[in-house]
Amino acid sequence: MTGTATRVLVLNSGSSSVKYQLLDMRDSSRMAVGLVERIGEATSRLVHTPLAGGGERRERTGAIADHSAALKAVADELARDGLGLDSPELAAIGHRVVHGGLRFTEPTVITDEVMAEIERLVPVAPLHNPANITGIRTAQALRPDLPQVAVFDTAFHTTMPESAARYAIDVETADAHRIRRYGFHGTSHAYVSRATAALLGRDPSEVNVIVLHLGNGASASAVAGGRCVDTSMGLTPLEGLVMGTRSGDVDPAVTFHLMRVAGMSADEIDVLLNKKSGLVGLCGDNDMREIRRRVDAGDERAKLAFDIYVHRLRKYIGAYYAVLGRVDAVAFTAGVGENAAPVREAAIAGLEQLGLAVDAGLNAVRSDEARLISPQGARVAVAVVPTDEELEIARQTFELVQ
Repeated sequence: MTGTATRVLVLNSGSSSVKYQLLDMRDSSRMAVGLVERIGEATSRLVHTPLAGGGERRERTGAIADHSAALKAVADELARDGLGLDSPELAAIGHRVVHGGLRFTEPTVITDEVMAEIERLVPVAPLHNPANITGIRTAQALRPDLPQVAVFDTAFHTTMPESAARYAIDVETADAHRIRRYGFHGTSHAYVSRATAALLGRDPSEVNVIVLHLGNGASASAVAGGRCVDTSMGLTPLEGLVMGTRSGDVDPAVTFHLMRVAGMSADEIDVLLNKKSGLVGLCGDNDMREIRRRVDAGDERAKLAFDIYVHRLRKYIGAYYAVLGRVDAVAFTAGVGENAAPVREAAIAGLEQLGLAVDAGLNAVRSDEARLISPQGARVAVAVVPTDEELEIARQTFELVQ
């Protein structure tokens, strides 16, 4: 890498999609963003938006056979804007990798040994790591000379003490099968906890933050002085908060009960808890905007779903307050956290004795900027902090290759 190489391409490879952003790390500006979806289908779609120089959004449809073809199509679109992958200004490619286990605690340059370990982790991330691996291999084939960096969703949570990370099951069985609490959404929790400290004008090492990442997937974390000490997701992204289609916390014996009484298989229960539960299981909708519309129209089922969602949120806020001992801020982020004012208001309501409160006027303001929504002088700040996982991946990647 030369001193003029300041660009980072961020790739997020899913099972049938690739999201990408090209950033210039001199000022963290985005030069291009895009998405390839429905890979492997006749109706594949690529949407590309060049942001450097004010180019226009482009869209193309038609069969894209596999991830290799998808990434080549992305490279072609970037080249049309003079931003091709062969540019000497490209410093590295940063890859989102969902599961890094205990070994990967920070961004890592990808080698054959690293790839082998990511593959060994497939059993604990069967929906995500295989797609991440495919994206890495495809990018390596296109630019074998370029540093490729893995940034792991789990890495930020590897600072959890054993008392938070261990399940209370037989130790030998747990160790033999890598059963422990790993946590996810780590790049978001890292970014938001640091951005919250900046919003308060303090160093992250001085600030204790409860981060609430509320999207279709949702997780909470307790961050003490910049280090995660607890998080709501566990071995998989199923544990914890009520989510769009995932149940979050349930009694483990529910699984045995459904096997014995309902005659359901393990795979059927997996689908039930991951895809047919949460908000969609409670009321048939997983879009918080539609749920709130139904609540306002007097729909009791939607109201119950909303109340269960908020009840679980408040439980985790209280629990993580106890874990941290001192809380400087509670930060809401991701699609629901950033945009659903009623969720923020309801989650904080009744917690005044903990120093938490929301100013109704500030909470109602819509903005893309990080902002406080607590009353002036509140003992604990309540913030809305838009997450930026791509920028976090780009920063970690660039810092490593430099």
